[in-house]
Amino acid sequence: MSKPEPESEARPDLCLDDPLPADPLPLFSRWLDEAVEDRVARNPTTMTLATVGPKGDPEARVVICRGWDLERGWLVFYTNRQSQKGRSLARVPRAAAVFHWDCFARQVRIEGPVVHSPESESDAYFADRPPEAALSAWASEQSDPIRSRVALLERQREAESRFRDQDPGAAVPRPPHWGGYRIWIERIELWVGRFGRLHDRALWNRTLDPDGDSFRAGSWSVERLQP
Repeated sequence: MSKPEPESEARPDLCLDDPLPADPLPLFSRWLDEAVEDRVARNPTTMTLATVGPKGDPEARVVICRGWDLERGWLVFYTNRQSQKGRSLARVPRAAAVFHWDCFARQVRIEGPVVHSPESESDAYFADRPPEAALSAWASEQSDPIRSRVALLERQREAESRFRDQDPGAAVPRPPHWGGYRIWIERIELWVGRFGRLHDRALWNRTLDPDGDSFRAGSWSVERLQP
């Protein structure tokens, strides 16, 4: 077994302010922007999304965060709403998400309620998908079994025949079962790796009261956590 690489001294700017900011979202927004600008990964906004399964068991998978409004405090991702995660969110409309940027020694943990994105927002995002990805949204009954890869490719060809061959110039419409989810940030932890594993951790909480299809947010409370 090879030995792990020795820890290096963290950059002095990679730490949380003391005292902590009253609102964590501007700092989170800056971290997201830096991850995107520095192209820290092929998909710098990937996040691990955790939901509650049908027996109360945890489920996790990696998805891509496709947008955010950090003035109000939500993130958005898109998927087939009949998929396993879609069915889980229909039963328990709450989720947890984790971003991890190893090169920055930064991690963000988020928890909160989940709602459907507005249909117009889902339409606009779907219209920007590459044609093959749009067809795949029709071809794949996401998370359901299929007998072979060949059978899946045949479903893709059927979708192509249905839409592109009939009207090559027309855009592929969004499937009615496909769309966005907004995760509203009710709880957020910011983590910064520090030398000797004396990491910086801080946790913010706020209340979210339902307000139509949205939420009305209360003020944040904050506490520093031990590593």
